[in-house]
This record gives sequence, C-alpha cells and structure tokens, in this order.
Amino acid sequence: MILLEAIPERQPALLSLIYMIGLTLTALLLAVSLVRSARRRRSALDAVAPADLPPEVRQRLGATSTNRGLQALRFVFMLLALAVFGFHVYWARYAEDTNDRFQELSYKDLRNRRLSESTLRGWILDRSGSLDRALALYKRAPNGQIVRDYPLDMEMAQLLGSDRGDPGLERALFGIQSGAAPEAFDVLMERDIKQPANLDVRLTIDSDLQKTAVEQLRGRHGAAVVLNPQTGEVLAMYSNPSYSLKEAQDEESWIKLEANKRDNPLVNRALGAYYIPGSTFKTVVMLAAFRAGMQNSQFNCTAAGYVAQPGAKVILDSGGTGEVHGHIGIDTAYEVSCNQYFAQMAVKLGPERLGEEARLLGIGTYDSPEEAVRGRKEPQLWNVSRPAVGRALAPREATIVTSAKIRPYDLALEGFGQGYAGQMTPFQMALAASAIANMEGKLMKPKIEYDVPPAVFSQATTPEYAAQMRRIMGRVTAGSSGTATSVFAPITAQGIITGGKTGTAEKDVPVYDQKTGEPKTVKKIERDRRGNPIREYEQIVISPEKRIDSWFLCIAPLDRPQLAIAVIIEGGGYGAKAAAPVAAALVLKARELGLLGVAPAPSPAPNQRQTGQQIAPRQATTQANRRANTPTPQR
Repeated sequence: MILLEAIPERQPALLSLIYMIGLTLTALLLAVSLVRSARRRRSALDAVAPADLPPEVRQRLGATSTNRGLQALRFVFMLLALAVFGFHVYWARYAEDTNDRFQELSYKDLRNRRLSESTLRGWILDRSGSLDRALALYKRAPNGQIVRDYPLDMEMAQLLGSDRGDPGLERALFGIQSGAAPEAFDVLMERDIKQPANLDVRLTIDSDLQKTAVEQLRGRHGAAVVLNPQTGEVLAMYSNPSYSLKEAQDEESWIKLEANKRDNPLVNRALGAYYIPGSTFKTVVMLAAFRAGMQNSQFNCTAAGYVAQPGAKVILDSGGTGEVHGHIGIDTAYEVSCNQYFAQMAVKLGPERLGEEARLLGIGTYDSPEEAVRGRKEPQLWNVSRPAVGRALAPREATIVTSAKIRPYDLALEGFGQGYAGQMTPFQMALAASAIANMEGKLMKPKIEYDVPPAVFSQATTPEYAAQMRRIMGRVTAGSSGTATSVFAPITAQGIITGGKTGTAEKDVPVYDQKTGEPKTVKKIERDRRGNPIREYEQIVISPEKRIDSWFLCIAPLDRPQLAIAVIIEGGGYGAKAAAPVAAALVLKARELGLLGVAPAPSPAPNQRQTGQQIAPRQATTQANRRANTPTPQR
C-alpha cells in the first residue's frame, strides 16, 4: 500500500486529479443528456401532434412543458461547472502572469520552493562580467554547505529580492516557471522532474556606482536612479532604507520588516513610492511646449502673482512676492525655476497637449483623480528577455489628470509639479530626463540585462528640440542664475559640462510611533444629522509640519549624455541643498569608472565563464563547488 502522506504534495495532487476527472465526466454527461432530451422531445411531438400545429401550442405539450425547468437547471449547473473549471485554469496557468497577489505569495507554494531550492541558480554578475565583481554567487559556508551569497547584500536587496514577498531578479531570472513545474500526475507517480541548470546573468548595474549611491543616501530616506539615455541601461538604482537579504530568510525578521511602515525597507522607493515632483516636472512641461511649437512663448512673472481663473488662489514663486522674474522665455524660466511661467505655459498648452507628451514618456493620463491614484504597475516599460523580469521590476504608474473639464487652476498647478501631478516616481522622472538626454530625442526602454539589445519606447521629441532643451538644462548647473550652479561649479571646473533641474515639494506625512514604526491613529466617531453615532473608525494623525522633499534631475556630459539621473531625498529641503550634491557625486564617480564616454569592452577574466554557455546540472554543481572553494575577493 502506498502511503500518500510520505510526500506532502501527493494527497493534494490525487484530490486534484479526482476533481478534474469528476468534473470532466459531469460536463460530458450533462452535454449528452441535453442533446438526447432535445432529440426525444422533437420525436415524441412529431408522433402525436399535427405538423401544422402553432408553435405556441407545441411549446405547451408533453415533455416540453414538464421538463423545461429541469433542463434550465441542468444548463445552469453545467455553466457553473465550467466557471469553476475556468477558475481552476486561471489560477493554474495565468495568475502567475497577471495577478499581483499571486506573485507576492507564490514563494509559499511548497512545490515551487522545493524545486527552486533544488535547482542550481546561475551567478549574477555586474556589467563588467567579472567573477570577482559578482552580485550573487555560490560559496562554501563554514559548515561545508554550498550557500547562495550576496557580496552587496543590502546594496542590491531591493533589486535582487528574496524568496519572500514580491519577486525580485533572483526569482524572475531563476524561478520555476509554471510550465516547468510538475503536474499533479507527476507528483502522484513520484516522477523526478529535473530542472535544467540556469545560466549566469550579466546585469547593466555597475557595482562601484551602486556603492556610491548607497554611500550618498546613507542615513537618509530617498532613492537614486542612474540610466544611460542612449541605450536605456540601468547603471545604478538604490532606495534607502534597505534591508539584508540574509535577515529576510528568517520569518520573524521578515514580519518585522513588513511591519515597519515608517522606514518601509521592503519598498523600492525608486520604483514603487509616489512623490510630488515639484519643479522637476517642469521638464515634462518643457517637452510638451516644444512638441506643441510653443517654446518661444513669453509670460510675465510679477509680484502680484498669476491668477489662473477668477476666485482661484494666487500662484507665486517660492520666494513669495519678493521673487520677480519679469517678462521671460522658457530658457530663463527653467534656469531660475519660475513657477508662474510654467503655470501659464500649462494653461496655454491645455490638457490634451500636455497629456500627449506625458504618454510618450510613459506617464498615465486620466480623467479623474480617483483613476489616477490606483497605483497600477507598468512592466511593459522595461526592455527584458522574459516577462517575469518586467513584472519583478514593474514601476508604479506615474499619473496626471488631463480631463478636458479640468479647471485652469488645477492645470496651472500641474505645470510646476503640484496638485494632480503628485503621482511621480524617481524612476519616471529619470525617464523624462533621459528623453532629453538622448541624442535622437528618443525615450529608450530601460533595461537591466546586459545582453538584451536596446529598444525604443517612443519618439519623445525631435533631435533638434532635444539639443535645445539640453542647452536649457545646462543653464541650471552652469548659468549665472542657475539654481544648482554653485553645487556643480567644482564639476564644471574639471571640464565636465552637465545639465539639470532642481525641485522642491511639500508633502503631508503621518506621525509615526517611535517604538513600533506604525502610523499613529486617533479614534473618530461618525454621527448622523441628529448627532447619533453611526460608526467608530481610526484616523491616521497627520504631522502639522509638511515634509519638504529635495529633488534633482541631471544629465552628463552635456554634449553627448551618458547619464540621466534622478535623486529624491525625503525631508531634504531645497533641491540644491540635498539632492543635487548626491547627483554631483554620482557624476564624478561615473567619470572615474569611465562611464562618461565610450569605453572599451572589458577583457574576460582568466577564470570567467561565458554567460551564454549552458552546462549540465552535474557540471554546474562541480563548477559551483570549485568556485565555493575559492575565497570571495574582498573590496
């Protein structure tokens, strides 16, 4: 007698097979009975009823009347059975691709976890392809076991991901695909389903530039994204606070990480956190103005401010009535970051023109604020080798409201990154800078796999317009009135010509409990018109002081940009105060690494294995053991 309990998966597998067989037989019997009853009904009536009997009389005779209700119930039952079957098919075949919750909890599937643990994963290398700069590898632990090791543990945690929670690159690149997992019959018969050895994967990430991003964000809450605008390569992406992949293996530690809502270490702020973009959004408005042929428009910036519509609040610049720029064009307005100018430009453009450019940059446009805040994910923005990678790195959709009925005042607020434009991610703002930095005015799809060929997302602007906008961005970091000129003066003195845009945004934030990390709440009572209590609920306490976030966008070098950078520092103050110095440090490090120009391809290391070469499982194990016996280089 075979004990089904010997393997935990066997009993569910047997029950699944019984269910499928029973459901199939039930559906077949129902279909046959329906066909047979229809034939019998026609033949019985033909034997006793005249051929010219009216249809309404025929319907009331014999079995037709008696069995009509039963036939309807039988038909409904068959539809319900098919619906249950379709539900089963969805979860078995399609949920992995379409259902976020399924992807988040898939690590709890015992079958997938056993297969994943038994399958040798490839090494993950940085852009150099060198083994001594591996981001994920195998090594021998002190107890003699072969373990997965991450030299840049916290630095790469949110990109690589763990076997818990949302999938990261580890599960996306080496996870068990649904089609490769053993079916119920295989499990029941104890068939050994061997998984092929995985290949090494080379990423576009530069490990040294990633370390610099980590150093610059240490002790702060924020994120940095560095792209190559000509190819879409992600050179660095980091969000702080982060977490340790080793700690995430322990369930108790994982629960604590999830509960920490103040620091949100599990959230990749670069991809999944929404911020008010402030003046960095003027970059999007500038792109829309050039697309619409309105780049030569001039507006007044006065002490009285700009009133978008009668009765609306006056729009002033950050310096209040004392900041007056006069009658200016778009180049000066961008250099000095004039709110009044871009508010008027947005109203002149109108929601349709602004929406057209936004969509070319990957920003979603919606008719209502309710639709704009749903937080959809956009895996299609990525240029990937397989859909799982796009899903693992899918950014939350940045959105604006562009309804034809939007008030001029709300449109004016969007013009300088406030109001309905407050749903931006650092990743999205890096893409906006990348479109201008591209020599052909194209927005390249971002990619993180080194061997994936570049792909174009859209023609965001023309090459000529892109060149003009690069010149305008150059005034921010080198112009006489540029908001970041003083920060970038040392870099300019070294012959590195850059462009940029500062941004500052105020945001309401909750008050957090210092011990638990949870938002503080107060009990509220909802009452009817007579004052009678209807319900009690908890309301999050909002801090009386707004958080002032610091933004900076940067492109470098200006003549042929190889970097497009977005930096956000929560609570950092003005953009030139906190975010701009981080971008400046990243530019200097990139120059040191040879990333500001065309560098020769690195020659393979003597012990380097070709990343495209597939090896058999036994060979892979042997090679992993050999690598594990070699000490990991310390840097």
